[in-house]
Amino acid sequence: MMGRRPAMTVLDGARQAPSHILKDATRGAPVTAMHYHLFETKLGTAAIAWGDDGITRFNLPGPKDGATKRLGGATPAEPPPHVAAVVDQAKRYFAGEPIDFAPVGLDLSGIDPFRRSVYDALRKVRFGETVTYGELAKRACATQPQAAQDVGVAMARNPVPLIIPCHRVLAAGGKLGGFSAPGRTEAKQRMLALEGVFIDNQPRLL
Repeated sequence: MMGRRPAMTVLDGARQAPSHILKDATRGAPVTAMHYHLFETKLGTAAIAWGDDGITRFNLPGPKDGATKRLGGATPAEPPPHVAAVVDQAKRYFAGEPIDFAPVGLDLSGIDPFRRSVYDALRKVRFGETVTYGELAKRACATQPQAAQDVGVAMARNPVPLIIPCHRVLAAGGKLGGFSAPGRTEAKQRMLALEGVFIDNQPRLL
């Protein structure tokens, strides 16, 4: 197994009283995304949304005109310190710095238990590591025959890509697999390359 560079960490924000429940227009799930903030990275414009209970959305870098999609009715605002810290870390990640987003506080209250178990397992896959859909299903204790496909659906519905690192999930045999975020599979390859993982050079599988 190849070594990996140590990653920086992001401190979790303080918890407060629940915010008003809004509706996710893309999936119909209740979320608490009250505010959002756009910011520039080396790969384009990204967006982050948050409520009182944590970060609810993260849109990967892409064209600015599409940066506000999937934000659940949130309104623009300057980020509080704990969200600004995540913004800073994201900028540094897309500039090539190894970052550990596992400590970031998320609000996944609108997510079903299966998807949360998958996301919890995926957050343990660190910078520079990869996992297959099938292996991730096992780590989430999913034993049904279609578990790997269900994990794929969970990846497509990931509300906070990068923080929940769906780009680190590969298809069987180390193939790239799909990616529904802006930039599609090219964005997935680019993010993996930032972490020293190259699909044509047999990336490390856990």
